Amino acid sequence: MQPSDAAPRLDLSACDREPIHIVGSVQPHGFLLALDARTLVVAQASANAPAAAPVGTGLEEAYPELAALVRRYLDEAADHDGALYLRTVTHGSGSTRQAYEVAAHRVDDLVVLELEEIEDDRGESGLDALTPRLRAFVQRLHAARSVEDLCQLLAEDIRHITGFDRALVYRFDRDWHGTVLAEDGNGVLPSYLDLRFPASDIPAQARELYRRNRLRIIPDAGYVPVPIRPAATPAGKPLDLSQSVLRSVSPVHVEYMRNMGTMASMSVSILVDGALWGLVSCHNEAPKRVPLQARNACDVLTQIFALQLSAKVRGEQAEQRLALGAVQARLLGFMAEEDSFVDGLLKHPDDVLALVNAAGAAVVTADRCRLLGATPSEREVRTLYDWLSAQGDGDEVFASEALAEAFPKAEAFADRASGLLAISVSKKYASYILWFRPEVVRTVKWGGNPVKPAQLDPEGGPDRLHPRKSFEIWKETVKGRSLPWSVPEVEAAKDLRASVLGIVLRRAEELAAMSEELQRSNKELEAFSYSVSHDLRAPFRHIVGYSNLLKNREGANLSDKGRHYVETIIEAAFSAGTLVDNLLTFSQMGRHSLNKVTGEMGALVEEVRRKVVREVTPDRVVRWEIEPLGRIHADPAMLRLVIENLLSNAVKYTRGRADAVITVGRLPAEGGEAVFFVRDNGVGFDMAYVDKLFGVFQRLHRVEEFEGTGIGLANVRRIVERHGGRTWAVGHLGRGATFFFTLPVREEAH
Repeated sequence: MQPSDAAPRLDLSACDREPIHIVGSVQPHGFLLALDARTLVVAQASANAPAAAPVGTGLEEAYPELAALVRRYLDEAADHDGALYLRTVTHGSGSTRQAYEVAAHRVDDLVVLELEEIEDDRGESGLDALTPRLRAFVQRLHAARSVEDLCQLLAEDIRHITGFDRALVYRFDRDWHGTVLAEDGNGVLPSYLDLRFPASDIPAQARELYRRNRLRIIPDAGYVPVPIRPAATPAGKPLDLSQSVLRSVSPVHVEYMRNMGTMASMSVSILVDGALWGLVSCHNEAPKRVPLQARNACDVLTQIFALQLSAKVRGEQAEQRLALGAVQARLLGFMAEEDSFVDGLLKHPDDVLALVNAAGAAVVTADRCRLLGATPSEREVRTLYDWLSAQGDGDEVFASEALAEAFPKAEAFADRASGLLAISVSKKYASYILWFRPEVVRTVKWGGNPVKPAQLDPEGGPDRLHPRKSFEIWKETVKGRSLPWSVPEVEAAKDLRASVLGIVLRRAEELAAMSEELQRSNKELEAFSYSVSHDLRAPFRHIVGYSNLLKNREGANLSDKGRHYVETIIEAAFSAGTLVDNLLTFSQMGRHSLNKVTGEMGALVEEVRRKVVREVTPDRVVRWEIEPLGRIHADPAMLRLVIENLLSNAVKYTRGRADAVITVGRLPAEGGEAVFFVRDNGVGFDMAYVDKLFGVFQRLHRVEEFEGTGIGLANVRRIVERHGGRTWAVGHLGRGATFFFTLPVREEAH
């Protein structure tokens, strides 16, 4: 149990849930009118609005000049995104005379009109005074050498225009922590240059507001919010102030400003390609107003800066793409030259690493793991491979500079692989190319302790938070991170993946074309073999028949040498006829369709064994060991030929054994296959010639020793492969041989 006096756990998500865009109030340095866009009747007004424009009054009656401005706005610029400056107007007379800068924006069926008070001393805020500054800023931007230089120019110019005590340029990282890249100040406020601030300082919904509304100002952090009345719009919901110039801010943020020692602030959002890249954040020790035109000038400066920043980043990326493209082109050539793309990579490790500026790489498949450069061990890479494979249908490219955050086991090899860039080159067979980057330990300076970004208000309830009060430098040593992978590096990995898939696809197409050509050639060869063997059977039979007639009828008149000649002719013709018969059988294997049925393998083996036994001479002893064989699903006629060939060979090659042993058995099923074998203790064979065993007309023994045509095992392989199975053999000279074949397993055959 938690003790009663334990500190309650802070729920920082309360900040993320705060509806800061519908706060229902404005700052007091101006007033707000929400008008019906069709009639220009005041639907809502801030409590400090002039009495001449109460709710329900038409703007035409109260302020005809303003009504004309709004009509022109609706006709010409109603589609403008965000608040639009219309013009400066003056109301009242004498001591009550006040100038206002007028801005308008649309919210559903309303036009939100905001009038911001103007102080008499406008300084350099006029457009004529600002134009030379803008022109000089653009010229200096082109001369800037780095992003930091660009940021420094922006900080200096914005502080000069606004007169704030301090201007910071603040960049977000991938976790939305911010780092101060540039700063310009007058020494009144402390320097925050190079400090980092946690993401909790600017919650998610605040970042979204910064993206939608680029400008925000708080002239006096001690202000009292002015409510908007009535609280709801005619549609019955709070008024959305996302684009408002005068929008009131969260009490937490006001307190945050006070804790920083600032009473006025202004921020300008930096958007690059529509995404929030960072902020220009300005602060003043005392309350301070900045005219709308000056703020708009700062917005223009910031947009010009963002364009130049984007151009510089894209230029740097383009240079990197060119360099990496040259490496990729070399790798593509190397891969195309090899039979396997993997060989093209392994033979050029320097280019594989240079492609993404990695320290190590690995090419991993289900059965092999090849390592290049500085990598984790093979066992560790295998663990990482299993994790990537288990991610399912994720992205084909995975990139991380903090691998241990996604895969905690990677902490064990962070020194070699804190960063991982991985591409999948086959979804079906789970093959990956991995690149590794080592850990880069660095010290980060935070503006206050990021672990304590807020504290609970003991009197304000569980959702009332106070921001931290200390902004003293707090140092943290960051481990488990590598240098980040750049966009061109990730793109180079993706392009390599596409190249690999292209090479594999091209090879597959080439193999398919070769397969089609081979099938056509095989069919032609089968037809030719069938025709030749069929046509040769009759002549060989005639030779044997007439030679026997000559031997029987004219044998008495023949000399011994003549009779020897005739017997030789008969024997040769008979052998040739047998060979032709076997060749005819072989050619027919590919012409007949399979007629598969389910039956007992043991019964078929026993039937063939009885037939083979009849051909065994009485003086031989053959011991048969038939193990349980189970059921199979196959063509019984063709399978009978397989068994007959294997059993006949076993009998033949054990001829010299006083006690011949022939075993027929079945191994446990693997991968949906039933594995059968025929083993004998005969003469065996040399494994160096195992590849010849199942070829047509291939013999490992002389015909004088063991008769045969060399087609039997070729028939075995062809029949088994037509069933979707495999064949192989293991033998030892003088100790026997074992022949294996597999058949696919069907449920009903179990």
